[in-house]
Amino acid sequence: MNISEPFIRRPVGTSLLMAGVLLGGVAAFRLLPVSALPQVDYPTIVVSTSLPGASAETMVSAVTTPLERQLGQIPSLGEITSVSSASTSQITLQFNLDRDIDSAEQDVQASLNAASNLLPRTLPTPPTYSKSNPADVPVISLSISSDTVPLNVVDDYADSILAQKLSQVTGVGLVTLAGG
Repeated sequence: MNISEPFIRRPVGTSLLMAGVLLGGVAAFRLLPVSALPQVDYPTIVVSTSLPGASAETMVSAVTTPLERQLGQIPSLGEITSVSSASTSQITLQFNLDRDIDSAEQDVQASLNAASNLLPRTLPTPPTYSKSNPADVPVISLSISSDTVPLNVVDDYADSILAQKLSQVTGVGLVTLAGG
């Protein structure tokens, strides 16, 4: 006796079984969740360097290029991009999705330590790095100004009251202040 014999002897039962499996599949297919833009958190680290008074060309040749060469040797690095402007350099490292961000952070720190002798001695502080999520774009930007209150008081109000209240709202991940 082979496995197909009972199905051949009972064609009506086989047809009903197949119809049941087909209906179950169609019902299950309709219940599958579909996301047009799935939530994917890319392991990303941003390295920032500041050299006051340096031109963009100086930043590229003296800071960004040596750092890119050193950081480019990190394993599982998917993409590296940089932006250099007057006095600042920002290098974005995007790792493969299977890479743990904490181990990538350790590799970045080791690479920055190794690159320290390649950077200018006039660098006031060593390069800093931070974990980043490219999907975290600002949802809202607020501008605060006053014609009667001094700017430092407005800045203090925004920092001590407004930012604190906004960070307490459910779903708010990060509140940052700029300007002032």
